[in-house]
Amino acid sequence: MKRFTWFRGLALAGLLATVINLALAQSTNQFIPWEPVGLSGGGGMFAPAISPANPDLMMLNCDMSAAYLSTDGGHNWRMIPHAQLHGDTACRPAFHPTNPDIIYASSGGQLRVSHDRGQTFTPIGNLKESLAGEIAICPANPDLMLAGTRNGRCYVSRDAGKTWIACAGPRGRVIGFHFVGDGRMIFTATADGVWRSDDAGEVWLDKTAGLPEKKIQGFAGGSSPDGHLTMLYCSVPSHADNGAFQGGVYRSRDGGETWQWAMGSGINKETQKADQWAYGPVAQYHQLLTTDKQPLTVYAFNTSTGFNPPHHETVYRSDDAGGTWRATYYQDPRFAQCNVEPDYVTASCGQSFKGGDTPFGVAICNTDPNRVMLVMNECHVTDNGGRTWFNGSTYPAPGQKRGPGCAWVCNGQVVTTTWNYYIDPFEPNRHYIAYTDLGFARSTDGGRTWIWWDKQSWAPWRNTCYEIAFDPAVPGLMWGAFSDVHDIPNDNIILERHGHNLPGGVCVSRDFGASWKAEAHGLPLKAVTGVVLDPHSPKGARTLYAGVFDVGIFKSPDSGRTWTLKSTGLGDPKNMRVSRVILQPDGTLFAMICAKRAPGNRSFLSEGAGLYRSRDGAETWEKISTSQPWLYPKDFAVHPHDSRRILVGACDTSWEDRTGGLYLTEDGGEHWRRIGREGPQTFGGCFHPQHEGWIYMTLTESAPGAGLWLSRDNGQTWTPFDDLPFANIQRVRFDSTHSDRMFVTTFGGSVWRGPIEPHTR
Repeated sequence: MKRFTWFRGLALAGLLATVINLALAQSTNQFIPWEPVGLSGGGGMFAPAISPANPDLMMLNCDMSAAYLSTDGGHNWRMIPHAQLHGDTACRPAFHPTNPDIIYASSGGQLRVSHDRGQTFTPIGNLKESLAGEIAICPANPDLMLAGTRNGRCYVSRDAGKTWIACAGPRGRVIGFHFVGDGRMIFTATADGVWRSDDAGEVWLDKTAGLPEKKIQGFAGGSSPDGHLTMLYCSVPSHADNGAFQGGVYRSRDGGETWQWAMGSGINKETQKADQWAYGPVAQYHQLLTTDKQPLTVYAFNTSTGFNPPHHETVYRSDDAGGTWRATYYQDPRFAQCNVEPDYVTASCGQSFKGGDTPFGVAICNTDPNRVMLVMNECHVTDNGGRTWFNGSTYPAPGQKRGPGCAWVCNGQVVTTTWNYYIDPFEPNRHYIAYTDLGFARSTDGGRTWIWWDKQSWAPWRNTCYEIAFDPAVPGLMWGAFSDVHDIPNDNIILERHGHNLPGGVCVSRDFGASWKAEAHGLPLKAVTGVVLDPHSPKGARTLYAGVFDVGIFKSPDSGRTWTLKSTGLGDPKNMRVSRVILQPDGTLFAMICAKRAPGNRSFLSEGAGLYRSRDGAETWEKISTSQPWLYPKDFAVHPHDSRRILVGACDTSWEDRTGGLYLTEDGGEHWRRIGREGPQTFGGCFHPQHEGWIYMTLTESAPGAGLWLSRDNGQTWTPFDDLPFANIQRVRFDSTHSDRMFVTTFGGSVWRGPIEPHTR
């Protein structure tokens, strides 16, 4: 009897274990959607468009590879997954004139179409050249389309994009198109002139008579529904001639046969700078907008001739074809006429930091001339013809007043770079993001809303925060690595497209990141890419290590007040570009020296680059990657429980070079093997701290597909995170409050929170 009971109990226990395992498996494989986290806006936005069939439907493109869609007039946005569409800053998408479900867009230069309002996009057409300028659809004949290409040519399609034929005549970078009626008459404007076709695109004639020159900066056309009025507008470079304004905006009422000056009263025709903040002495007009709905209404966007109105950069509106103009856009909160809703920057600082240039891109709804959008590092929209503009990049949390300390909601328009994501070790409701361009942001409600710093609280080097180190015993005490150099160690800096010699430093916060102070002595004014803390050092006299770009590793024995260079054996005099520092629980220090190009040519230096280790508190360093040919290592990670297990992400350095990938050593660097390669630019990897054998691989820049991969068998096989919308992934951080979720930081798509393993369908 007892034996039977024992077997029955064993069977029940086995059954229970099976049920639990099944439940865990179902829990692990349940669908967890990816969601963007952090502040919205902040990065470059381009090529916007508004649907004429549904004015609440909008699109824009980001310079960090993503495209975004709004279905509520620009208040909230959704990133279009990279598998469906890659953003293209050089080509404006096109909405179907009557069917809001149909959208044509460039995916990295290739034409794609959506028939489900942007949920999915598929390739279409036989265009072999990369798109540029814009895609345009004839409002009265949607089968007729035009598109520009990067080779400076114009193409026409008469079967809704299935086949394309090059137009003989128009040449140069496409600025805009206009269809009259059913499209028998078409206009094309490029940087080299204006052309008209009277036979639906077969033959084209130059139509620049009356213009002072053929260098076109802006173009817009509108034809009334009854066909009685066609207005064309274009702008040419402005200049001063004996103190008189010349150039600017022109109009044509006769199909381009003649052009008249349209710089009527009210528009900026100044010929000298009003102050030192002027963009230039003469306003340039780079963008123009009009509609078929109201061809006499035209908008013109200008560069500034001074900071204060009426010299400022603005949006001019004319309702009489340029006879008279009025300014409709006053962004800075200090202007008495300010009519632009503040974002977190202007609200926190009480001023705008716009540089006096025209927007990166503008759009108008062809069926509603009062609906206009402009984009730059923020997105502004008006639905009342310019009386007011709301901020399409973000908005305050409910009950919050715009100003310093205001909490902001993520509206999905996540267009900037993040380096690290942190959950406070003492108060898990406090989260922090280390940003490029935005510097630093914090959350006090578990990441639901975000507070940006301001003039009173930010670090002296506010462009970028790379890393934060927390005191293990004092709540709210933390140190940050700050810099005015962004994007280290990505291509912008390595290829020196952006400045790499700007200053930086280490700052301390004693109030959970609400304010930062520079108290360090002995650090050079150089970009600081990392800061780590030795938790075994005494409270009040913490030992800190900082990686300084182009200089080396510095050590502080007194909680960051004084610093000393500790770089014996590290790098090479030709290359001391420290990009990352890691301190292990066992006291082992690691530092990476990233890539550098030789002066005067495009080759990469072999000196210095690689991974280094110190076992004596940074007194001496040894290179542990000598067996590897890496010229461009990007990032690395060390197993949290075993300092011998290290991952290194490396990049190709040329078309011929294929040494990039994710590398693993399990013996402290004596032997390395490549365990993953899914593209030319592997950023790095990460060990899961609880799941032994789980390794993540991240890709940035030129990722051919997914940018995040998981191996559950130490790198033998890999599975992509295909559901993650963004492709340029940098680092992985695990959610300490939810074991099945993690955060990933990105190169241009903010932070995303999602599942720790790919969803299996």
